[in-house]
Amino acid sequence: MNLVKSSSSILRKFLIFNSLIFLVLGLFTFFYLNAIQPNLVKQRVEKHTVIINNTSNHIERLKINFEEKDLKSFLLSTRFLFQNLERVQFFSTDGKLIGDTNVIDLDQNVFVRSDAVIQENLDSNSNIISEELSKDRSIQKKTNIDELILNKKSNEPIVTEVRENDNFFIKTLDGLIIDGQILGYIMVTEQANEILIAVEERRNFILRTVIAIAIAIFIFSIFLNKYILTPIAALVGYTEAIKSKDDSSGKIDRFLKRTDELGLLSRSLNNMTTDLQERTRRAENSSADLAHEIRNPLASLKGASELLENSSDKNEREKLIKILSHDVERIDRLITDYSQMLKDEASLSREKMKKLDLQILVKNVVDEFESNSKVIEKGIKFKIIKEKPNGYDFKLFGIDNRLEQILANLLDNALSFSPSKGQVIVSIKGHKDFVSFKIKDQGPGFSEINTEKIFKRFYSNRPEKFGEHSGLGLNIVKSIVQMHGGNVWASNRSDNEKGAQIEVELPKKYNQ
Repeated sequence: MNLVKSSSSILRKFLIFNSLIFLVLGLFTFFYLNAIQPNLVKQRVEKHTVIINNTSNHIERLKINFEEKDLKSFLLSTRFLFQNLERVQFFSTDGKLIGDTNVIDLDQNVFVRSDAVIQENLDSNSNIISEELSKDRSIQKKTNIDELILNKKSNEPIVTEVRENDNFFIKTLDGLIIDGQILGYIMVTEQANEILIAVEERRNFILRTVIAIAIAIFIFSIFLNKYILTPIAALVGYTEAIKSKDDSSGKIDRFLKRTDELGLLSRSLNNMTTDLQERTRRAENSSADLAHEIRNPLASLKGASELLENSSDKNEREKLIKILSHDVERIDRLITDYSQMLKDEASLSREKMKKLDLQILVKNVVDEFESNSKVIEKGIKFKIIKEKPNGYDFKLFGIDNRLEQILANLLDNALSFSPSKGQVIVSIKGHKDFVSFKIKDQGPGFSEINTEKIFKRFYSNRPEKFGEHSGLGLNIVKSIVQMHGGNVWASNRSDNEKGAQIEVELPKKYNQ
């Protein structure tokens, strides 16, 4: 249950984070949508103000009297000024209508005076009604034109937004100023349905975008939970199962075949767990083997010490003392080699591989052995043979001191079996994907039918030299080779010569 909560908390944080972003974007969108229509209306009002100012300039330039008759003639002669407008009205300072483009023919397609002029009877005592939207744009309020004029306290025009029969109109009322005096007022009315269309298009676009983003986040949340968080929770469950030594839960087999990073993580975790379990198993087996190996010399020590205590014969006592010394040496060798083996295995996992040249490593190790006193005393000769079929080199990735340890153990093993004045051959060969080397001696060869047993821990076929070898050397060789991803084989020589050979094959690139 804790795993589900742990994984879902990431999803919850992801959703909360995106919700906060949505909230911020929503606020910006709200203010943006509220600012669109006022900005578009303001642009129209600026256009109306220019028309009103131009009209004032024409009236002043033509010295038109601000009366009903003169304004009709003015409207007929200057109708091009108002051809794109719905309506232009002129009012006196007391709100009386004295001019209106609706009483003349202003057909935008025919810019000539019509023969018949349709006139509208103007009631000088009646006031024109204007519809003004309230601040929330949802309630329409009727206002008399004289009230608008009365409330006009500054030089700024009065703007009203009106909806009539599914149409949207913008009305701008401003003063007609000539020689610094207000002779009357002009109201410009223009149909502006495109403003509402533009606002609606932006609103729909934003709404569609928000819905699309919400769907994308929802789909990604499902993907995140199913393909990332759930596998992570399973990996956590797997580690908890390993920790509690419960093999019945926390399986991750279904993630091992994935080719993405989680598949790589699953395989790495599985390999690491398998490796740790294998090391634990080897440690347990090694401890049992060590106890078994020590038990024999201890029993011999006990028996020899009891006989020594009761023996009075000098020769027999010397023989028993030699046995005691031999057994002590055997136990000391076992403990020393076993301790070193455990240290090597622990340090091997911490060391990093690098690019090496096998022929250089072989030459360095052979040079050290050639200067060894025991080798000089036995008169052993070394021979290095290099083979490069198709020009392949001897480069590989590995841990230099561990590969040198392999060579040293194998050469030491070959020396122990080689007769005096014998020869040890080290042949190295390059391949496309791996390098290999063989170490051959001139000893008696292997008597074992199954040579795999020589790589087991504490195995030794040298009963005459019981205390000199612990039986761990070849086992250490095999462990290091396997850690490098390679293989090792043992057999009798195949070149019709007497002796044994051990072959090691190491990949040039090691991928764990």
